[in-house]
Amino acid sequence: MTELWTVLAPILLTDLLNPVLFAFLIYATGSSRPMLNSTLMLLGHTVAYFLAGIVIALGLERIMETLRDPGPLVFGFELLIGAALLWVALKSRGDTGRPEPEEKAEPLGPVKAFGLGMLLNLIGIPFAVPYFAALDQILKADLDATGALTQLAIYNLAYALPFAAIIVIRAVMGKSAKPMLDRINGWVEKAAGFIMTPLLFLLGIALIIDAVYYFATGRILYPL
Repeated sequence: MTELWTVLAPILLTDLLNPVLFAFLIYATGSSRPMLNSTLMLLGHTVAYFLAGIVIALGLERIMETLRDPGPLVFGFELLIGAALLWVALKSRGDTGRPEPEEKAEPLGPVKAFGLGMLLNLIGIPFAVPYFAALDQILKADLDATGALTQLAIYNLAYALPFAAIIVIRAVMGKSAKPMLDRINGWVEKAAGFIMTPLLFLLGIALIIDAVYYFATGRILYPL
């Protein structure tokens, strides 16, 4: 597991630069029921992310079961993900892609908060290239079903924890937390704008090197 997480950790750090979820969580902490709404929004996002990961992984596993040698498929997928990361890195230079929550939107309630959290995730899944890279690494580790689900669950919990800090700060500081959260939000936007591109680029290069090494030698370069 240590070897797997030497690869998953940098992917997770790249995946965490999500100014969209951050902005909407701050929006939820300013609602009439800040703790409940923000918690349910994060829970909805996390549940959707985990379920989407299972569906994607099962789809890939079924395809691999039809082949005698699943290795080329896994590494071919890794090569595509690496190329996609490079493309996203080039397209996302200086752009956080963060939509602003509508100021005049209907009041946020618990059910809407949970649904909005799920919706934010499902809309972004096709563009969550780091998550696809994480799934590829978990599949490549050749774990049993329980082990793969456990690692996927750990990844999703690790993803949710930094965002849960927003809820904790709001619980401890109350309404006075807003200026601090706004400053953190500004930092996240800047980080996404300036750090995301090189991180995606380096991760894409690493995955491409890993896949090319396999196709050239027939051996696994692991960890990266």
